[in-house]
This record gives sequence, structure tokens and C-alpha cells, in this order.
Amino acid sequence: MKVACVGGGPASLYFSILMKLVDPSHDITIYERNPAGSTHGWGVTYLDELFGDLHNVDPESARVIGENSVRWDTEVAYFDGHTTVASQPGTNGYGIGRQRMLDILTERACSLGVHVEFEREIAAEEEVAGADLVVAGDGVNSVMRERHADHFGTKVETGRNVYMWLGTTKVFETFVFAFVETAHGWIWCYGYRFDRGHSTCVVECSPETWRGLGLDQTNEADSLAVLEKLFADTLDGHPLVGRSQPGGTAHWLNFRTLTNRRWQRGNLVLVGDAAHTTHYSIGAGTALALGDAAFLVRALHSGLPLQPALVRYERERKAVILPAQRTARRSARWYENLPRYIGLPPEQAFTLLCQRQSALLPYVPPRLYYRVGHLAELAGRALARVRPEPAEESGLPHSPARDLAHGPGDDAGHPHR
Repeated sequence: MKVACVGGGPASLYFSILMKLVDPSHDITIYERNPAGSTHGWGVTYLDELFGDLHNVDPESARVIGENSVRWDTEVAYFDGHTTVASQPGTNGYGIGRQRMLDILTERACSLGVHVEFEREIAAEEEVAGADLVVAGDGVNSVMRERHADHFGTKVETGRNVYMWLGTTKVFETFVFAFVETAHGWIWCYGYRFDRGHSTCVVECSPETWRGLGLDQTNEADSLAVLEKLFADTLDGHPLVGRSQPGGTAHWLNFRTLTNRRWQRGNLVLVGDAAHTTHYSIGAGTALALGDAAFLVRALHSGLPLQPALVRYERERKAVILPAQRTARRSARWYENLPRYIGLPPEQAFTLLCQRQSALLPYVPPRLYYRVGHLAELAGRALARVRPEPAEESGLPHSPARDLAHGPGDDAGHPHR
């Protein structure tokens, strides 16, 4: 099969790796519009389960990813000076720089014979007319998808809160949540290490707090100065690092939850953020993108013709990611309704933070839920772990994509996922 992948993100890269592992004769080219090494973003996170899946599928790339990752097994929350520590025995979180992960996957893909062309923008399928399959992995702003937005049934819901994705030289030894009360409302950040000298720091607040602090009017440098002062205790005097914007403007955003009614059109198929997005507070984006790649490879090698195979990929993958999408929506809404929970004692507030994926929590008074509801949720999840699951027909019995295609380890119930 001759394949053109538009966009050089994790989904396209891992798809090309799995395709080559299944059948080295595939002719695959990845077209990335940006120069090599120019990705935005700081670090990405994953859990033991995902690392195990990656190792089962391709031990070589998994080994290098593991060697370049940092680990934590404890989470700390600061509620306006009060500290709550939550240890999760048996659950390891990992961070790795986004650019480092892309470099690893690019090197692995090239070693298997995949062609990667940087600084090459593809705006229409006609530019790769010789391809049997066109994989659109060009992100949330996918040009390939937008050309046929009506066909795909693209829908975007814009979140209420504003956020900014930052880096810092503060090395967090644990995963950190920090909530700070200001005269204009609460502002908070999530922090996690992704290499030996840097951490990611995502700052979020309501639009009222954002405007009250004057952050809607400041440039990036002044915004960082305000945030460094607000989170001085958490950062221990370390600076925040932003992304250079035209005119020095601050890169504040509202998260966009994107869904598509269809994921395929002719020989064009969507993967990763081009197909779906999940709120950053559950940290599942990269894991879901890699899972998309595995499901697509499995469907393509199921013995079906191309069009039925793409339909199968869409149907099966949508069903699998639905729980993560629900969890992400509940997580985002928990933060949008933070005043409802933040007045509780710190230990109780942290418990409800960890339970924010609950469908029940928004409809039960927080103090009552803390006493009764979260215990029922924990019991239900414990029963789900021991309940036997029916065997699943892989459709690709000897493929290295099989294990990952059965579901990436994105653990949507984990507090920061």
C-alpha cells in the first residue's frame, strides 16, 4: 500500500511504524509542514499501562522512550498554603519532552524505511493523488479535515476557562496541583517534570479571574511576572517560560473539544487531534493518538477492502474512546465549577478533585458526596477491575499492533488524566 501521512505528530509517526512492522513493503511518506525540531509544547505524560503496551508492540522505540522519561509516584496538592499529599502505590506516572518523543518516533520510523519530509505542507488530497491512503494527522486545526467539514460533521465546543501552557526550570519531584485564591477568584496550575531540568506548568482560571488580574491586557512577559508572583511558593523562585508570540502577546487559550460525526471520506482518514480532542486535564491526548494508530493498522490488515476497513476503524475506535471523552468533559466542568468544591477542607477538596470523573458528583452536595458518594465510586471501580471481560476478536492475530489496539493505557480515572 502507498500511504501519505499529513502531519508529523505522534499518531502519524506511530501509525507508520506499526504499518512497517506488519508489512515492510508498505510505501509510506510523512509530510510535516514545520521544520524538524520545531514542535510547540513542553512535556507529555503517560502511565505504566501505556508503556507496557508500547513495549509489547515495538520494544525498540519503547526502550528509548523509557530511557528518556522521568517518573513520579506521588501527587501533591496545595490549597492556598495547605498541603495535601496523595500517594498511589503501584501507579507510576511518566513525563517526556514532546519534542524528544517526536524525535524518537521519527528516528524509529526512518530506520524502518518511512520517508519523512519536513517543511512540506499538503493542503489537499490532490497533492498526494498517487497514494492509496491519506492519513490526516495534522492536528486540531487540520486543513485536510476542514476542506470537508460538512462531510465529517465537525463540531467544536469551546470551554469557559482560559489556560496557558508554560514551562519552568523548577523540577517537580511529584505531580503538583496548586490552587491560589486572589481578590478576583481562584487560579491554579498543574506541574509535572518531563526531563532532568524542566517541568510543564499549565495555568488555568475563570475568565472573571483572568480579567480581574489584568491578564487579558498584559503581554507575555508581564503575564509571566504576575503568575510567578502568584505561584512563588510552588515555583521556589524559578521562572516560568512561555512561547514567543508575534508582538509579545501572551498565549492564553480556551480549550476546544472537537468531535467528528465521521472519520473517513474515500481514501482519507482522520487520526489523533484531527479526529477528536480531550481536555488536557486528563492527559490522554498522546495515548489516544497512539491508540488511533494501532486501531487503524489493525483494521487495514483485517482482510477487508480499504473502504470497509476504514469504516471498521471508525466504528471500533469511537466505541473505545467514548469513556475517555466523557471523563474529559467531566474533568473540565469540575474546574469550571471550582468554587463549588474549593471551600471544603483541603483533604476533602483533594478527594473530590480525584473523583471529578464521577457522573454523580455534579448533582450531589459536595460534603455529602465526600461522606458517601466517593466510597460508592471506589467500590464500583474495584468491582470493575475484578469482573471478567469477554474475549475480543483482534482481527489481526499475529500483528505487533494487536496489544496496543486493544486499548492504550490512558487511565482516564487518574487524577491528572
